[in-house]
Amino acid sequence: MNALEKRSVSALASVYAMRMLGLFMVLPVFMLLGKDLQGATPALLGLAIGAYGLSQALLQIPFGMLSDRVGRKRMIYIGLILFAIGSLLAASTDSIYVVIAGRVLQGSGAIASVLMALLSDLTREEERTKAMATVGMSIGLSFSVSLVLGPLIGSHFGLSGIFYATGALSLVALVIVHRVVPTPHQQRASADTQPAREMLGRVLSEGRLLRLDFGIFSLHLVLTSLFLVFPTVLEDKLGLASSSHWWFYLTVMVTSFFAMIPFIIIGEKKRQMKAILCGAIALLTAAAGALSNLRHSLLFAWIVLFFFFMAFNLLEASLPSLISKEAPAASKGTAMGVYSTSQFLGAFIGGSLGGMMLESIGVSGVVGLMVAVLLIWLLVALTMPTPGYTTSFMVQLQQAVSGRFDDVDASLRELPGVRDVVIVEEASTAYLKIDRQEFDEGRLAELAFVRQGNSL
Repeated sequence: MNALEKRSVSALASVYAMRMLGLFMVLPVFMLLGKDLQGATPALLGLAIGAYGLSQALLQIPFGMLSDRVGRKRMIYIGLILFAIGSLLAASTDSIYVVIAGRVLQGSGAIASVLMALLSDLTREEERTKAMATVGMSIGLSFSVSLVLGPLIGSHFGLSGIFYATGALSLVALVIVHRVVPTPHQQRASADTQPAREMLGRVLSEGRLLRLDFGIFSLHLVLTSLFLVFPTVLEDKLGLASSSHWWFYLTVMVTSFFAMIPFIIIGEKKRQMKAILCGAIALLTAAAGALSNLRHSLLFAWIVLFFFFMAFNLLEASLPSLISKEAPAASKGTAMGVYSTSQFLGAFIGGSLGGMMLESIGVSGVVGLMVAVLLIWLLVALTMPTPGYTTSFMVQLQQAVSGRFDDVDASLRELPGVRDVVIVEEASTAYLKIDRQEFDEGRLAELAFVRQGNSL
């Protein structure tokens, strides 16, 4: 990457991380600190935790499409301001209903798709994969940090302090976007990275993708449900004061992250992703079921949470990669849009339905919901075909091929390792799905209609 691209990627990754920190910092402490809010019940507390997911799910794709019309940075400004207003609203009240409204308003700043679009505008095609990976790492890091910062800030400044902090982070992100992130001279609607209405039907009819969408829905439903019960068990049953929860989460997150890395490597190198995926879901199910037996040992609780997040981190890292591999050529943006919507819907259902189960049945009801959803996901994963090991590859075509696209399509499909081809005629570009072990770039370069500068 050149200097401008590095600066753009670092700045956007920072903005994304601050955004995720703002959403997740409240998770590990809300059930402990929110019970003093006026009108609070377990069901309403659960709704408040997951409320952001509903507005995120509904507005993610519309925000991305609006950014094509009015500009990326303008929509990011709007989203960050909405998030800051929602944070201040939640911080300034002692009513659970106003907190719920604040959380919905936080989620209405649905800028994830716009950030990805701006990242696409500011990086060359050949650097896009590295840029996306950088943002992905920032998301994982921000989630881990949020589990540590939430209890630390909450123990000193209470629930309102956390919301004020998230509002401040949003304003800092706004300054970074204004002062550091360049304004692109033109917006490039890349077929492979932007949601497209005409691709939606194809993505929604693809069984492999729908299985993965259900997977991320289930994963975030379970994650949100976890924090309805675990912080209370730590404090009330195991005697760990909320001010000390940060070190508990810190040690769990660090060790579980390193523990899952070998399995990611094995899955990719040995092409055993289905076995790794199903094993992780089974481990997550067992850890979720063990949540009902945490009353006597802090060590046992640590071990359960270690295995929970070992499986969670593995799945969280694997699913986006599988979506990218399984998405039809030139449909990655649309597939990721549906995937993100499923993720936020899972968070909303996990909070709202989990809260209702907690109020009507208790901890066993929440644990039962988690286990039931994970068992269904395990069944879905077991019946899933073995994932493909393809990756996206973009081919720039010579202008002279206009009118001969059928011949170009046939020639590209004859190359070893090419699994799918989509040609965007107006851009003189072909998007391929290829198997790297079989694909030969030398054979591709020999074709007379191919220009230099092709990339992942």
